[in-house]
Amino acid sequence: MSAAVIAILSAINIYAQENPVALDPVTVTASLSPLSASKTGRNLIVIQGEQLAKQPIHSVDELLRYIPGIEVQTRGPMGSQSDIVIRGGTFEQVLVIVDGLRVNDPVTGHFNSYIPIAPAEIDRIEILKGAASAIYGTEAVGGVIHIITKTFAAKKNLSRQQFTAQAGAGEYGLWTVNAGGFYQKNKTAVSAGIASNNSNGQPQRGTRGFFNNTTASASVNQYISDHWQLSYRTAYDSRNFAAQNFYTTFASDTAEEKVTSYWNQLRIAYQKAKQRISLDIGYKTGEDHYLYNATSLPNNNNSKLLQALLVQEWKLSDKITLINGAQFINKKIESNDRGNHQIDGAAAFSLLNFKATDNLFLSPALRLEWNETYGWELVPQVNISYRNTHWQLRGSAGKTTRDADFTERYNNFNKTRVTGGRIGNPDLSAEHSFSYEAGADYFAGKNLKVSATFFQRFHNKLIDWVTTPYADMPHKEILVPGGSYDLAKNISSVHTTGAEMDIQYTAQLQNKNQLWATLGLLYLHSNSSEAAPSFYISSHANWLTNFNIQYTAPRWSVSVNGLYKDRMPQTASAIHAKVSNHYTVVNAKAEAYICPNRLSIYGEVDNIFNTHYSDLLGAVMPGRWWMGGIKISL
Repeated sequence: MSAAVIAILSAINIYAQENPVALDPVTVTASLSPLSASKTGRNLIVIQGEQLAKQPIHSVDELLRYIPGIEVQTRGPMGSQSDIVIRGGTFEQVLVIVDGLRVNDPVTGHFNSYIPIAPAEIDRIEILKGAASAIYGTEAVGGVIHIITKTFAAKKNLSRQQFTAQAGAGEYGLWTVNAGGFYQKNKTAVSAGIASNNSNGQPQRGTRGFFNNTTASASVNQYISDHWQLSYRTAYDSRNFAAQNFYTTFASDTAEEKVTSYWNQLRIAYQKAKQRISLDIGYKTGEDHYLYNATSLPNNNNSKLLQALLVQEWKLSDKITLINGAQFINKKIESNDRGNHQIDGAAAFSLLNFKATDNLFLSPALRLEWNETYGWELVPQVNISYRNTHWQLRGSAGKTTRDADFTERYNNFNKTRVTGGRIGNPDLSAEHSFSYEAGADYFAGKNLKVSATFFQRFHNKLIDWVTTPYADMPHKEILVPGGSYDLAKNISSVHTTGAEMDIQYTAQLQNKNQLWATLGLLYLHSNSSEAAPSFYISSHANWLTNFNIQYTAPRWSVSVNGLYKDRMPQTASAIHAKVSNHYTVVNAKAEAYICPNRLSIYGEVDNIFNTHYSDLLGAVMPGRWWMGGIKISL
């Protein structure tokens, strides 16, 4: 074990500390308009961006892994690759958005956790559990992860400065850097940051699980006048990592992969009296270079995502707010593996936030969506909430849709000979589902919130990968008789039932001490019409518990997070791999302030109990890992 320490000078203007977990936060995700979570009828969790530096985590996907009710199926550490799952389903059924615009990758949902924002730029993360297609469209099936940044959220006529930096090192050649700054004076706000995680990696089957993952972003927000606002962001994201058995269970798989993307976003907003209008334009380019082994030819996938979102918010009265919107999306791919393709889509939607009484709130929404692969879809949803001093009763019901991505349609389709593996299906139909949920929240003062939710989702034509005999495979002209294939298929029906409990606690204690904790309990069960279990439906947890605990004192702090997962076991004898029916992982971080609010050193250990586990078959996760570092704040 080696533990090196790297010091980076930094300065910070300290301002009032917010609770890391807000019990009834103001959110924009559920209704596109600032509302208290208890008025939306939805189960929401909001985490402040500062938690990324305080927790034993190194990337956004690692933070999500320990948030109540979220399952993150991780293939590699520290941002290498993770599949985000909310309320069962597949990783393709979670929508990730940044400041209102989707960043889900057109090539594959495996890249959705590559969020092109440096952690230092994040103001907060709003997590909406459950269906949201009526507002956001395709892929908002299991839930929505909304990253809201400091610059785009900046209010005019405020002044503050913040610059933070930390760096560390540890076993297996690990070194990490996380730095960024935010500056606002009156009507101008600017922000920038960088995060980088790098390691030679722990030993794997004949290789090492190396990674070099870097994200850098910068943004500016300018209030041109009392009514007009202009915001712009540019970002770079690069993930280079060992990908052995990320996608196959073949012994010949010693893969490496590099995914690079650029993200640019422009917002023009106008606000006056009771009306606000905003236009967001986003453009994302991505390059995926995948090498299966040293003797194979690489797969090169180049993608483009262009989108525009126009939203009008109109406050008709103190009780009624009407929100109308229009959206355009263009997706493209150029690939030696999947071919060259393009898909256009457009939508119009309306959402009404209605305060029926002082305690009763209704939010019906309706979306008309068009996609050139499946035509027109009408997507309705309604949310309802009743809140008194200590209790909230809530419910939601709605339709969701999802179209196949380019990998599901065309994987391996541009090759002349495929001896085995996953085969795309150009004939896939869009999947549909109807979801409903009912829940209750109990507020014990300002410190404790307990939430319980029951939900069901009824899928029609769900898209997933299914092991299929050669005789039943379509498009045999590129296949080899006797080969082992997984086909992307529409499954006639999948019925998911679940129940979740979230507990959130936060308190300011004596002598400036602070305690906050979260605990999530989740049960899931899925029934499928497919005789052979489809891959990602069968991989979600049946029971999931995850937690965070943090205690902060003037001179020190301790953070512990972890999870317990119970799921269906799997084996792959060719590579001596298995997915055990359950596992437990715990991480811890301790920080000592040599000079309060100025200088601190920290030590961290991931996977304290050295658990040997995989979230997905063949992708072995690291064992115990020691690391440490230093932070300076002035």
